[in-house]
Amino acid sequence: MAKENNNPTPKYKISPWLVYGIIVLLFLFISFATGGSAFNEPAKTSSPKFTTFLEEGDVEKVVIYNKSQAEVFLTKQALTEKQHAAVAKDMLNRDSDGPHYTFDIGNDEIFQKKLEEAVAAGKLKDFTFLPKSNWSEIFVSLLPIIIIVAIWIFIMRRMSAGGPGGGGGQIFNIGKSKAKLFDEKNDIKTTFKDVAGLEGAKEEIQEIVEFLKNPQKYTNLGGKIPKGALLVGPPGTGKTLLAKAVAGEAQVPFFSLSGSDFVEMFVGVGASRVRDLFKQAKEKSPAIIFIDEIDAVGRARGKNNFSGSNDERENTLNQLLTEMDGFGTNSNVIVLAATNRADVLDKALMRAGRFDRQIFVDLPDVRERKEIFEVHLMPLKKKEDLDTDFLAKQTPGFSGADIANVCNEAALIAARKDKTLVDKQDFLDAVDRIVGGLEKKNKIVTPDEKRAIAIHEAGHATVSWILEHAAPLVKVTIVPRGQSLGAAWYLPEERLIVRPDQMLDEMCATMGGRAAEKVTFNRISTGALSDLEKVSKQARAMVTIYGLNDRLGNVTYYDSSGQSEYNFSKPYSEETAKVIDEEISALIEGQYQRAISILEENKDKLNQLADILIEKEVIFKDDLEAIFGKRQFDKNLQEETGL
Repeated sequence: MAKENNNPTPKYKISPWLVYGIIVLLFLFISFATGGSAFNEPAKTSSPKFTTFLEEGDVEKVVIYNKSQAEVFLTKQALTEKQHAAVAKDMLNRDSDGPHYTFDIGNDEIFQKKLEEAVAAGKLKDFTFLPKSNWSEIFVSLLPIIIIVAIWIFIMRRMSAGGPGGGGGQIFNIGKSKAKLFDEKNDIKTTFKDVAGLEGAKEEIQEIVEFLKNPQKYTNLGGKIPKGALLVGPPGTGKTLLAKAVAGEAQVPFFSLSGSDFVEMFVGVGASRVRDLFKQAKEKSPAIIFIDEIDAVGRARGKNNFSGSNDERENTLNQLLTEMDGFGTNSNVIVLAATNRADVLDKALMRAGRFDRQIFVDLPDVRERKEIFEVHLMPLKKKEDLDTDFLAKQTPGFSGADIANVCNEAALIAARKDKTLVDKQDFLDAVDRIVGGLEKKNKIVTPDEKRAIAIHEAGHATVSWILEHAAPLVKVTIVPRGQSLGAAWYLPEERLIVRPDQMLDEMCATMGGRAAEKVTFNRISTGALSDLEKVSKQARAMVTIYGLNDRLGNVTYYDSSGQSEYNFSKPYSEETAKVIDEEISALIEGQYQRAISILEENKDKLNQLADILIEKEVIFKDDLEAIFGKRQFDKNLQEETGL
């Protein structure tokens, strides 16, 4: 966790309403500074009309500017007349003090003589010749431009003031790296002690830590600095956590960013960010650069590229390849990257000299799951006798993130039930919630549908109990959960290799639900959709991937490089496709008929199990043992799991 800053730098935010208020006050200031003329634009008139106003005694005074323009001020009596109503009020509907009219004069001497005669005759009080400065008018006319420029400067300063940790900077810092720097003295607190499991990956990556701590130990013997390590594995297995632990152990600066941070709509930005990233890392060497989800920019070039070979992503990848191969061997910068799509990465990125080693971070086994549980159980208030071995065995195939979710969900379930401690049942409910979804006890199910669901789930339980290689049953329920109307939980054996007889037994158990409907009701329903999907995938894998079909022989159509997904043609002929379809259908139908024969032999026990299921809605292994007896062939497995 990052160290908290006790003296945060205050950030003052300027409200836009304050800007609007300043603009309004500026207009008012201009109005008062110009005597209100900013809101009182004089009307245009002509010299003959002025002469008429002058003869009628409507003019109080005249001001002549630069001997070329005259401004006319009317008397109060004249402002009450109808012909001057248009100039009697200003923009704010106040009595106008003038000037009321303006016009251009011709000969200033003749005009001056006319005014002198009017003064002498008492029709004009006064007139004045003044040199006029147009600064106020110029300022008023330029005010909109000044406001626009001020707002533009304000916005640009806000955008460029973001810096490395701010929210701005997108315009002026667009070519800068978005990598977040973790300071080894304050920020990075994660070590290998915080990473449970992953023993093989930790052992392999320990050498990188040793090098960053003591590089002379290796360089003195002529060894070269490893350029990078690629962490490959399924989502949630702890690749990012492992990379952060490396930085915490090595006590070096740690630059962390995602592969998508290089991607931008502007040309050349990605490559510029790569250059800036490696420049920063060299300045702080020894350092670690961690690029999460590197497949965002590291995809193989030239595949499915309809826009040409010079697109922005490829330019970014080219720059990344150059930087990883270009900086000196004594720069002490190591690149760590993580992805779960290693098959789509460019071969140039994967070669030795860039990513020297690939570390596979696999799903944890039962022993590693126990260690992960112990880490995530530490902050929970749990019962003292909680069996972590049992929890580890109940979560086969779970990643570290899944186990963290189980622990959190168990705490929420316990709190929902107003418990003071989290117990074993809360964890079992959490596993059910994550695997199957939320229970829907208020879902309306008719008695006929309930009977059909019970027969279906009892068929799964019966076939899996009788077959040797099928997974042992843990729990069966007919309570709707998630998108399913019923569910059965099994505890699969963790195998490294799978044989055909094991796969066939699993397929037969999967078809047990539909077979039970056929045996009991002599008709089938749509409830076996997920079963059909699962068994079809298994059969297709046996035929096309693992080469377990006698008719096709030892051949596979699986492409581990991932290039086949960009091809528009199948890797086999139409005749072979027909054979594949026939063999897949034969496999599925064979196991379906096998399940039917098993259930016909045990029809009474099937119905007995279904009746118990309808009554209790949930049955466990003990209920099956009471009906079928113990499973002899998995006795050792039962002893290991404690079921």
